[in-house]
Amino acid sequence: MERQFPKNVRQIGNVSDEPKIYIEDYVDIYLNQLRQQAEETVIGVALVGEILTLDGQDVVCIFGAMQMKSVEIEGTEIVIKEETFKEIEEERKSFFGSGETVGWCLIENGQPMGRLKEVIRIHTLKFPREHTIFIWKNVLDKEEDFYSYKYGDLMKMGGHYIYYEKNPSMQNYMISTRKKNGVTPCEMVEDRAAKDFRSTVRTRMEEKDQQNSRLVYVTSALLVVVVLAIGISTVNNFDKMEAVQDSLETLSQSVNNTPSQTESISESEAVVEAGGEMGSQRTEGEGDSGGTVPDVSTVQEQLGDEEYYIVQKGDTLDSISLKIYGDTSHVKAICKMNGLSDGNFIYIGEKLLLP
Repeated sequence: MERQFPKNVRQIGNVSDEPKIYIEDYVDIYLNQLRQQAEETVIGVALVGEILTLDGQDVVCIFGAMQMKSVEIEGTEIVIKEETFKEIEEERKSFFGSGETVGWCLIENGQPMGRLKEVIRIHTLKFPREHTIFIWKNVLDKEEDFYSYKYGDLMKMGGHYIYYEKNPSMQNYMISTRKKNGVTPCEMVEDRAAKDFRSTVRTRMEEKDQQNSRLVYVTSALLVVVVLAIGISTVNNFDKMEAVQDSLETLSQSVNNTPSQTESISESEAVVEAGGEMGSQRTEGEGDSGGTVPDVSTVQEQLGDEEYYIVQKGDTLDSISLKIYGDTSHVKAICKMNGLSDGNFIYIGEKLLLP
């Protein structure tokens, strides 16, 4: 399938420059995790993605990031061993087979401008392709600068996009390196793009609810018409009157049940419309009526050392916390670990990191 512009995006800064830079929200979350660890030492990150042309525009999509094992600062010189680049290439093949290395990121306490010449030297040597990206993240003021390699130099870009879509490759990489990087729930940052996405879903659901209310009204009106028509034709027939009464009771029950049924349908449709392959999630309380909750120890044995949970049909954060920990007190921690601002919008098949 031909690559298209991401649909669910959040604009950061002025994006009039080219190439257009799109960075997937899991990558953005990961870089911010590392930024909180870079107060004492500089951290280097390799970026993975695609450099392509869409509708006549130069575009860079970044959907992967891998921490470099060894980056040192000696005066104004940045020292990255050749072995580090070999390890990064092996990890890229292992986790992001379809992607290519499209640049790198430097996270440090401040942004010494005297080091920019050294950054350009390394970039020209290791990432010489046109439109490759360099990101400079500052731990002190939480600012970040994006550069694109053009005309043999790094040109500062005015802005970029954060986009949201399923990204199992980056999620798997984050899970596999979690213990090694020492990430804890309190170090997680809010998933801004996902927040906007979920807001879009909520808006679609509200629109659907209004449509369903109108549907209930129309259905009720039609019910009255049917009652009058049947009543006129059966006014002189007692047996048929009893049949009419039974029909009325059945139709009334159907109308009374319509809001809850359509609400469930609208939620599913809203999620599908807003997110393509995103699944629907039942609201709190509904998960209690179907089946039994597995024993906590059984669920933990199934999870093993993976430290993540795959969302099943009917799951809520309350039910997931109950399955894994035996109570619902870990919902807030699960939200922080996965950048969730609204726990109602998890989807079937999503991998949730566990605190």
